Amino acid sequence: MQSRNEVRMKYNFDQVINRRNTNSLKWDVKENELPMWVADMDFETAPEIQEAIKKRAAHGIFGYSILPDEWYEAYIGWWERRHHVTFEKDWLIFTTGVVPAISSIVRKLTTPAEKVVIQTPVYNIFYNSILNNGRVVLESPLQYDGREYHMDLVDLEKKLSDPQTSLMILCNPQNPAGKIWDRETLAKIGELCAKYHVVVVSDEIHCDLTDPQKEYVPFASVSETCAQNSITCIAPTKAFNIAGIQTAAVVVPDDTLRHKVWRGLNTDEVAEPNVFAVDAAIAAFTRGEPWLNALREYIAENKKQVATFLETELKEITVVPSEATYLLWLDCSRITDDTKTFARFLREQTGLYVSAGAQYGGDGSKFLRMNIACPKATLQDGLARLQQGVFAYQKTK
Repeated sequence: MQSRNEVRMKYNFDQVINRRNTNSLKWDVKENELPMWVADMDFETAPEIQEAIKKRAAHGIFGYSILPDEWYEAYIGWWERRHHVTFEKDWLIFTTGVVPAISSIVRKLTTPAEKVVIQTPVYNIFYNSILNNGRVVLESPLQYDGREYHMDLVDLEKKLSDPQTSLMILCNPQNPAGKIWDRETLAKIGELCAKYHVVVVSDEIHCDLTDPQKEYVPFASVSETCAQNSITCIAPTKAFNIAGIQTAAVVVPDDTLRHKVWRGLNTDEVAEPNVFAVDAAIAAFTRGEPWLNALREYIAENKKQVATFLETELKEITVVPSEATYLLWLDCSRITDDTKTFARFLREQTGLYVSAGAQYGGDGSKFLRMNIACPKATLQDGLARLQQGVFAYQKTK
Protein backbone atom coordinates (compact mmCIF):
# COMPACT_ATOMS: atom_id res chain seq x y z
CA MET A 1 0.00 0.00 0.00
CA GLN A 2 1.29 3.45 -0.91
CA SER A 3 2.02 5.92 1.89
CA ARG A 4 0.29 9.28 2.03
CA ASN A 5 3.46 11.02 0.82
CA GLU A 6 3.79 8.61 -2.12
CA VAL A 7 0.21 9.31 -3.13
CA ARG A 8 0.78 13.06 -2.83
CA MET A 9 3.86 12.83 -5.04
CA LYS A 10 1.83 10.95 -7.64
CA TYR A 11 -0.77 13.73 -7.75
CA ASN A 12 0.92 17.12 -7.81
CA PHE A 13 -1.71 19.51 -6.49
CA ASP A 14 0.97 22.14 -5.92
CA GLN A 15 1.49 22.54 -9.66
CA VAL A 16 0.25 25.91 -10.92
CA ILE A 17 -1.35 25.46 -14.34
CA ASN A 18 -1.98 28.47 -16.57
CA ARG A 19 -5.68 28.39 -17.48
CA ARG A 20 -5.80 31.76 -19.19
CA ASN A 21 -6.82 31.78 -22.86
CA THR A 22 -8.42 28.32 -22.61
CA ASN A 23 -12.04 29.54 -22.84
CA SER A 24 -12.37 28.95 -19.11
CA LEU A 25 -15.36 30.69 -17.53
CA LYS A 26 -13.48 31.01 -14.26
CA TRP A 27 -10.33 32.46 -15.80
CA ASP A 28 -11.98 34.84 -18.27
CA VAL A 29 -10.54 37.75 -16.30
CA LYS A 30 -7.99 40.54 -16.63
CA GLU A 31 -4.27 39.76 -16.44
CA ASN A 32 -3.92 41.16 -12.92
CA GLU A 33 -7.00 39.37 -11.56
CA LEU A 34 -7.10 36.20 -9.48
CA PRO A 35 -10.44 34.33 -9.77
CA MET A 36 -11.52 32.46 -6.64
CA TRP A 37 -15.24 32.52 -7.29
CA VAL A 38 -17.05 29.89 -9.40
CA ALA A 39 -16.87 26.27 -8.20
CA ASP A 40 -14.31 24.60 -10.39
CA MET A 41 -10.84 23.57 -9.31
CA ASP A 42 -7.43 24.65 -10.59
CA PHE A 43 -6.17 21.05 -10.55
CA GLU A 44 -5.88 18.54 -13.36
CA THR A 45 -8.50 15.84 -13.05
CA ALA A 46 -7.53 12.29 -12.08
CA PRO A 47 -5.08 10.68 -14.54
CA GLU A 48 -7.43 7.73 -14.86
CA ILE A 49 -10.17 10.00 -16.19
CA GLN A 50 -7.75 11.71 -18.57
CA GLU A 51 -6.71 8.30 -19.89
CA ALA A 52 -10.32 7.24 -20.42
CA ILE A 53 -11.13 10.42 -22.36
CA LYS A 54 -7.97 10.16 -24.47
CA LYS A 55 -8.75 6.53 -25.28
CA ARG A 56 -12.27 7.41 -26.35
CA ALA A 57 -11.04 10.39 -28.39
CA ALA A 58 -8.45 8.21 -30.16
CA HIS A 59 -11.28 6.15 -31.65
CA GLY A 60 -12.01 9.11 -33.90
CA ILE A 61 -15.75 8.58 -34.32
CA PHE A 62 -18.05 10.63 -32.11
CA GLY A 63 -21.58 9.40 -32.68
CA TYR A 64 -24.51 9.02 -30.32
CA SER A 65 -23.87 7.21 -27.02
CA ILE A 66 -25.82 4.72 -24.95
CA LEU A 67 -25.54 3.79 -21.28
CA PRO A 68 -23.82 0.42 -20.74
CA ASP A 69 -24.27 -1.70 -17.62
CA GLU A 70 -20.84 -0.47 -16.48
CA TRP A 71 -22.24 3.05 -16.04
CA TYR A 72 -24.96 1.86 -13.68
CA GLU A 73 -22.56 -0.46 -11.85
CA ALA A 74 -20.06 2.39 -11.36
CA TYR A 75 -22.63 4.59 -9.61
CA ILE A 76 -24.11 1.74 -7.57
CA GLY A 77 -20.70 0.45 -6.49
CA TRP A 78 -19.42 3.88 -5.51
CA TRP A 79 -22.43 4.75 -3.36
CA GLU A 80 -22.38 1.36 -1.66
CA ARG A 81 -18.65 1.54 -0.95
CA ARG A 82 -18.31 5.22 -0.09
CA HIS A 83 -21.72 6.19 1.25
CA HIS A 84 -23.27 2.97 2.55
CA VAL A 85 -26.46 3.13 0.53
CA THR A 86 -27.69 0.70 -2.11
CA PHE A 87 -29.29 2.02 -5.30
CA GLU A 88 -31.16 -0.22 -7.68
CA LYS A 89 -30.30 0.01 -11.36
CA ASP A 90 -33.82 1.07 -12.31
CA TRP A 91 -33.63 4.07 -9.97
CA LEU A 92 -30.84 5.75 -11.96
CA ILE A 93 -31.48 8.15 -14.84
CA PHE A 94 -28.70 9.86 -16.77
CA THR A 95 -28.81 13.63 -17.09
CA THR A 96 -26.40 16.19 -18.50
CA GLY A 97 -26.07 18.04 -15.21
CA VAL A 98 -27.56 18.62 -11.78
CA VAL A 99 -28.80 22.13 -12.60
CA PRO A 100 -30.54 21.13 -15.86
CA ALA A 101 -32.13 18.26 -13.94
CA ILE A 102 -33.38 20.51 -11.13
CA SER A 103 -34.84 23.00 -13.62
CA SER A 104 -36.57 20.16 -15.48
CA ILE A 105 -37.95 18.72 -12.23
CA VAL A 106 -39.31 22.13 -11.21
CA ARG A 107 -41.14 22.37 -14.54
CA LYS A 108 -42.48 18.81 -14.41
CA LEU A 109 -43.55 18.53 -10.78
CA THR A 110 -44.91 22.02 -10.13
CA THR A 111 -47.20 24.46 -11.87
CA PRO A 112 -46.69 28.21 -12.44
CA ALA A 113 -47.04 30.32 -9.28
CA GLU A 114 -46.54 27.32 -6.98
CA LYS A 115 -43.90 27.70 -4.28
CA VAL A 116 -40.54 25.94 -3.96
CA VAL A 117 -38.82 25.97 -0.57
CA ILE A 118 -35.08 26.62 -0.29
CA GLN A 119 -32.97 27.11 2.85
CA THR A 120 -30.91 30.25 2.52
CA PRO A 121 -28.13 31.17 2.17
CA VAL A 122 -27.89 28.54 -0.53
CA TYR A 123 -26.53 27.88 -4.02
CA ASN A 124 -27.74 30.86 -6.00
CA ILE A 125 -28.65 28.94 -9.17
CA PHE A 126 -31.60 27.39 -7.29
CA TYR A 127 -33.23 30.80 -7.62
CA ASN A 128 -32.80 30.67 -11.41
CA SER A 129 -34.32 27.19 -11.64
CA ILE A 130 -37.38 28.41 -9.74
CA LEU A 131 -37.90 31.97 -10.97
CA ASN A 132 -37.07 31.34 -14.64
CA ASN A 133 -39.86 28.78 -14.71
CA GLY A 134 -42.49 31.10 -13.28
CA ARG A 135 -42.52 29.54 -9.82
CA VAL A 136 -42.16 31.33 -6.49
CA VAL A 137 -39.15 31.12 -4.18
CA LEU A 138 -40.13 30.49 -0.56
CA GLU A 139 -37.14 30.98 1.73
CA SER A 140 -36.73 29.19 5.03
CA PRO A 141 -33.60 30.94 6.31
CA LEU A 142 -30.95 28.96 8.11
CA GLN A 143 -30.06 30.31 11.55
CA TYR A 144 -26.49 31.53 12.10
CA ASP A 145 -25.33 31.52 15.71
CA GLY A 146 -22.11 33.43 15.03
CA ARG A 147 -20.19 30.23 14.32
CA GLU A 148 -22.31 27.81 12.28
CA TYR A 149 -25.71 27.34 10.69
CA HIS A 150 -28.71 25.36 11.92
CA MET A 151 -32.08 24.60 10.40
CA ASP A 152 -35.11 26.37 11.82
CA LEU A 153 -37.48 23.41 11.72
CA VAL A 154 -40.39 25.44 13.08
CA ASP A 155 -40.09 27.93 10.23
CA LEU A 156 -39.52 25.10 7.75
CA GLU A 157 -42.75 23.38 8.78
CA LYS A 158 -44.61 26.66 8.41
CA LYS A 159 -43.31 27.06 4.84
CA LEU A 160 -43.98 23.42 3.92
CA SER A 161 -47.54 23.63 5.24
CA ASP A 162 -48.39 26.42 2.78
CA PRO A 163 -50.93 24.86 0.36
CA GLN A 164 -49.04 26.44 -2.55
CA THR A 165 -45.78 24.68 -1.65
CA SER A 166 -45.17 21.56 -3.73
CA LEU A 167 -41.38 21.13 -3.84
CA MET A 168 -38.35 21.59 -1.60
CA ILE A 169 -34.77 21.79 -2.86
CA LEU A 170 -32.32 20.53 -0.24
CA CYS A 171 -28.59 21.20 -0.50
CA ASN A 172 -26.78 18.23 1.10
CA PRO A 173 -23.94 18.93 1.89
CA GLN A 174 -24.75 22.60 2.07
CA ASN A 175 -23.29 25.16 -0.33
CA PRO A 176 -21.99 27.75 0.58
CA ALA A 177 -21.60 26.99 4.30
CA GLY A 178 -20.07 23.51 3.91
CA LYS A 179 -22.43 21.98 6.46
CA ILE A 180 -23.08 18.22 6.57
CA TRP A 181 -26.65 17.63 7.71
CA ASP A 182 -27.02 14.88 10.30
CA ARG A 183 -29.36 11.90 10.00
CA GLU A 184 -31.82 13.20 12.60
CA THR A 185 -32.27 16.52 10.83
CA LEU A 186 -32.72 14.85 7.46
CA ALA A 187 -35.25 12.43 8.94
CA LYS A 188 -37.27 15.37 10.26
CA ILE A 189 -37.24 16.99 6.83
CA GLY A 190 -38.47 13.73 5.34
CA GLU A 191 -41.31 13.48 7.85
CA LEU A 192 -42.43 17.07 7.35
CA CYS A 193 -42.32 16.90 3.56
CA ALA A 194 -44.31 13.66 3.52
CA LYS A 195 -46.83 15.15 5.96
CA TYR A 196 -47.47 18.15 3.70
CA HIS A 197 -47.12 16.31 0.36
CA VAL A 198 -43.98 18.19 -0.68
CA VAL A 199 -41.45 16.35 -2.85
CA VAL A 200 -37.76 16.71 -1.90
CA VAL A 201 -35.07 17.32 -4.50
CA SER A 202 -31.74 16.67 -2.80
CA ASP A 203 -28.74 18.23 -4.53
CA GLU A 204 -25.84 16.06 -3.36
CA ILE A 205 -23.21 17.08 -5.91
CA HIS A 206 -20.70 18.04 -3.18
CA CYS A 207 -21.08 14.75 -1.31
CA ASP A 208 -17.64 13.39 -2.23
CA LEU A 209 -15.87 16.56 -1.13
CA THR A 210 -16.19 16.05 2.60
CA ASP A 211 -13.19 16.53 4.85
CA PRO A 212 -11.09 13.41 5.53
CA GLN A 213 -12.79 11.12 8.08
CA LYS A 214 -16.06 12.99 7.51
CA GLU A 215 -19.00 11.34 5.76
CA TYR A 216 -22.23 12.81 4.48
CA VAL A 217 -25.63 11.16 4.87
CA PRO A 218 -27.51 10.50 1.61
CA PHE A 219 -31.07 11.77 2.06
CA ALA A 220 -32.56 8.64 0.48
CA SER A 221 -30.70 6.42 2.96
CA VAL A 222 -32.32 7.93 6.05
CA SER A 223 -35.70 6.21 5.90
CA GLU A 224 -38.16 4.66 3.51
CA THR A 225 -40.20 7.84 3.81
CA CYS A 226 -37.24 9.90 2.63
CA ALA A 227 -36.43 7.49 -0.18
CA GLN A 228 -39.94 7.25 -1.62
CA ASN A 229 -40.59 11.00 -1.58
CA SER A 230 -37.32 12.22 -3.01
CA ILE A 231 -35.19 12.78 -6.08
CA THR A 232 -31.43 12.77 -5.49
CA CYS A 233 -29.09 14.58 -7.89
CA ILE A 234 -25.52 13.25 -8.02
CA ALA A 235 -22.50 13.50 -10.30
CA PRO A 236 -18.73 13.00 -10.53
CA THR A 237 -18.29 16.46 -12.01
CA LYS A 238 -17.67 18.55 -8.89
CA ALA A 239 -15.46 16.09 -7.02
CA PHE A 240 -13.36 15.13 -10.04
CA ASN A 241 -13.29 18.59 -11.69
CA ILE A 242 -14.99 17.57 -14.93
CA ALA A 243 -17.93 19.99 -15.02
CA GLY A 244 -17.30 20.65 -18.70
CA ILE A 245 -17.94 16.99 -19.54
CA GLN A 246 -21.60 17.36 -18.49
CA THR A 247 -22.38 14.02 -16.88
CA ALA A 248 -24.70 13.39 -13.93
CA ALA A 249 -27.54 11.21 -12.66
CA VAL A 250 -30.76 11.43 -10.73
CA VAL A 251 -31.86 8.70 -8.35
CA VAL A 252 -35.61 8.17 -7.90
CA PRO A 253 -36.74 5.10 -5.91
CA ASP A 254 -40.50 5.66 -6.33
CA ASP A 255 -41.84 4.26 -9.63
CA THR A 256 -44.48 6.91 -10.25
CA LEU A 257 -42.22 9.81 -9.36
CA ARG A 258 -39.41 8.33 -11.45
CA HIS A 259 -41.63 8.13 -14.53
CA LYS A 260 -42.53 11.80 -14.20
CA VAL A 261 -38.88 12.81 -13.78
CA TRP A 262 -37.82 10.63 -16.71
CA ARG A 263 -40.49 12.17 -18.93
CA GLY A 264 -39.43 15.67 -17.91
CA LEU A 265 -35.74 15.08 -18.56
CA ASN A 266 -36.46 13.55 -21.96
CA THR A 267 -38.89 16.29 -22.93
CA ASP A 268 -36.25 18.88 -22.05
CA GLU A 269 -33.59 16.92 -23.99
CA VAL A 270 -31.20 16.65 -21.04
CA ALA A 271 -31.19 12.85 -20.74
CA GLU A 272 -28.70 11.80 -23.42
CA PRO A 273 -24.96 11.43 -22.80
CA ASN A 274 -22.29 13.04 -24.93
CA VAL A 275 -19.47 10.90 -26.24
CA PHE A 276 -17.21 11.41 -23.19
CA ALA A 277 -19.86 11.51 -20.45
CA VAL A 278 -20.13 7.76 -19.93
CA ASP A 279 -16.44 6.86 -19.96
CA ALA A 280 -15.49 9.78 -17.71
CA ALA A 281 -18.05 8.80 -15.06
CA ILE A 282 -17.07 5.13 -15.14
CA ALA A 283 -13.37 6.00 -14.79
CA ALA A 284 -14.08 8.38 -11.91
CA PHE A 285 -16.15 5.94 -9.88
CA THR A 286 -14.12 2.81 -10.58
CA ARG A 287 -10.53 4.09 -10.71
CA GLY A 288 -10.49 7.63 -9.32
CA GLU A 289 -10.68 6.89 -5.60
CA PRO A 290 -6.94 7.30 -4.73
CA TRP A 291 -6.86 10.68 -6.50
CA LEU A 292 -9.99 11.85 -4.69
CA ASN A 293 -8.66 10.81 -1.30
CA ALA A 294 -5.45 12.77 -1.95
CA LEU A 295 -7.46 15.76 -3.13
CA ARG A 296 -9.55 15.80 0.05
CA GLU A 297 -6.38 15.82 2.15
CA TYR A 298 -5.02 18.74 0.15
CA ILE A 299 -8.22 20.77 0.41
CA ALA A 300 -8.33 20.12 4.17
CA GLU A 301 -4.79 21.54 4.43
CA ASN A 302 -5.90 24.60 2.46
CA LYS A 303 -8.80 25.09 4.86
CA LYS A 304 -6.40 24.98 7.81
CA GLN A 305 -4.13 27.49 6.09
CA VAL A 306 -7.00 29.92 5.63
CA ALA A 307 -8.20 29.50 9.22
CA THR A 308 -4.71 30.08 10.60
CA PHE A 309 -4.17 33.13 8.40
CA LEU A 310 -7.44 34.73 9.45
CA GLU A 311 -6.82 34.00 13.13
CA THR A 312 -3.33 35.49 13.11
CA GLU A 313 -3.19 38.01 10.26
CA LEU A 314 -6.73 39.12 9.47
CA LYS A 315 -8.98 38.94 12.51
CA GLU A 316 -11.54 41.21 10.88
CA ILE A 317 -12.81 38.17 8.94
CA THR A 318 -13.78 34.76 10.33
CA VAL A 319 -14.45 31.57 8.43
CA VAL A 320 -17.54 29.48 9.07
CA PRO A 321 -16.24 26.00 10.00
CA SER A 322 -16.66 23.77 6.97
CA GLU A 323 -16.97 19.98 6.82
CA ALA A 324 -17.52 19.71 3.07
CA THR A 325 -16.90 21.43 -0.27
CA TYR A 326 -13.88 23.55 -1.20
CA LEU A 327 -15.92 26.74 -0.85
CA LEU A 328 -15.37 28.82 2.26
CA TRP A 329 -18.04 31.12 3.69
CA LEU A 330 -16.27 34.14 5.11
CA ASP A 331 -18.01 36.23 7.78
CA CYS A 332 -17.22 39.88 7.04
CA SER A 333 -19.74 41.39 9.45
CA ARG A 334 -17.00 43.18 11.42
CA ILE A 335 -16.16 45.09 8.25
CA THR A 336 -19.45 45.52 6.39
CA ASP A 337 -22.99 44.29 5.91
CA ASP A 338 -22.73 45.00 2.18
CA THR A 339 -20.29 42.48 0.73
CA LYS A 340 -21.50 43.19 -2.79
CA THR A 341 -19.79 46.57 -2.57
CA PHE A 342 -16.86 45.05 -0.68
CA ALA A 343 -16.35 42.30 -3.29
CA ARG A 344 -16.39 44.88 -6.07
CA PHE A 345 -13.81 46.93 -4.15
CA LEU A 346 -11.57 43.88 -3.70
CA ARG A 347 -11.67 43.12 -7.39
CA GLU A 348 -11.01 46.69 -8.46
CA GLN A 349 -8.26 47.39 -5.93
CA THR A 350 -6.46 44.03 -5.63
CA GLY A 351 -7.68 41.87 -8.53
CA LEU A 352 -9.10 39.27 -6.13
CA TYR A 353 -12.36 37.96 -7.56
CA VAL A 354 -14.59 36.27 -4.97
CA SER A 355 -18.36 35.87 -4.76
CA ALA A 356 -20.52 38.37 -2.88
CA GLY A 357 -22.83 36.60 -0.46
CA ALA A 358 -26.10 38.44 -1.13
CA GLN A 359 -26.82 36.32 -4.21
CA TYR A 360 -27.16 33.26 -1.94
CA GLY A 361 -30.03 34.83 -0.01
CA GLY A 362 -30.62 34.79 3.74
CA ASP A 363 -27.95 36.68 5.66
CA GLY A 364 -25.52 36.42 2.75
CA SER A 365 -24.94 40.17 2.47
CA LYS A 366 -22.47 39.88 5.38
CA PHE A 367 -20.43 37.10 3.75
CA LEU A 368 -18.08 36.33 0.89
CA ARG A 369 -17.69 32.92 -0.76
CA MET A 370 -14.12 31.92 -1.60
CA ASN A 371 -13.00 28.94 -3.70
CA ILE A 372 -9.82 27.44 -2.23
CA ALA A 373 -9.45 24.47 -4.61
CA CYS A 374 -6.14 25.71 -5.92
CA PRO A 375 -2.40 25.20 -5.41
CA LYS A 376 -1.03 26.58 -2.15
CA ALA A 377 0.91 29.31 -3.95
CA THR A 378 -2.32 30.55 -5.51
CA LEU A 379 -4.07 30.41 -2.16
CA GLN A 380 -1.29 32.43 -0.52
CA ASP A 381 -1.63 35.03 -3.27
CA GLY A 382 -5.39 35.18 -2.69
CA LEU A 383 -5.05 35.62 1.06
CA ALA A 384 -2.46 38.37 0.62
CA ARG A 385 -4.80 40.19 -1.76
CA LEU A 386 -7.68 39.75 0.69
CA GLN A 387 -5.63 41.26 3.50
CA GLN A 388 -4.51 44.13 1.30
CA GLY A 389 -8.09 44.76 0.26
CA VAL A 390 -9.45 44.74 3.81
CA PHE A 391 -6.87 47.27 5.00
CA ALA A 392 -7.55 49.52 2.00
CA TYR A 393 -11.33 49.22 2.42
CA GLN A 394 -11.18 50.18 6.09
CA LYS A 395 -9.33 53.37 5.19
CA THR A 396 -12.32 54.44 3.08
CA LYS A 397 -14.63 54.35 6.08
